[in-house]
Amino acid sequence: MSNPEATTAQSAESGARGRLHRFVDPATTALLTMELQRGVVGSEAMLPQLADEVERIGMLDVVRRVCAAARQAGVRVVHCTHTTRPDGAGLTENCRIFAISERQRRATGHAATEIGRPGVELVAGLEEPGDLVVPRLTGMTPFTSTALDQILRNLGIRTVIATGVSVNLGVYGMVLSAVDLGYQVVLVRDAVAGVPADLARAMIDESLSLVATVVTSEDLLAVLADAT
Repeated sequence: MSNPEATTAQSAESGARGRLHRFVDPATTALLTMELQRGVVGSEAMLPQLADEVERIGMLDVVRRVCAAARQAGVRVVHCTHTTRPDGAGLTENCRIFAISERQRRATGHAATEIGRPGVELVAGLEEPGDLVVPRLTGMTPFTSTALDQILRNLGIRTVIATGVSVNLGVYGMVLSAVDLGYQVVLVRDAVAGVPADLARAMIDESLSLVATVVTSEDLLAVLADAT
């Protein structure tokens, strides 16, 4: 017997594939990666369970393929990263996730994404010379306290493609901020991750699907190939 909820989700994403052709014009589209750094999803990860989930679903390989196809089609790739000063200046502990990071910094003598340490680096095979990197020193989302919005507008960007981590924190904030700023948002389902996995899936299906066009990497790769 078929699952009505699964059928509904599949039908919605089928319609989303058609909308991609209208939204994804390489001249006005940018692909954003969110915190795909060694200190977040790699060997230096602050939250190992998130890095484990990223590895389990093969997300990084998906993002690498999508980035490569985007570049080939002429879509700008922008890496949104988190950085921390060695002295912790400018940071605050106004929420639990920031407090966890600060406790780690005090215990180990450095933060997971500290400037000058391996954890701040993007994971291997992700960045190419033509990509842009927009670091963030404070806050939870890449549009806050960075020049990301100005950079995208200067490039004539109207659509952003969201990838990275985590669905229930940074990616969620990135999508909502982009929508608030007037961008059309595409979320690549298998190019994002969060923990627990069930919560991440629920947030995509019940919340993010209301504000972004949710597609698979296969759908996006097909559209990018047509644009090449």
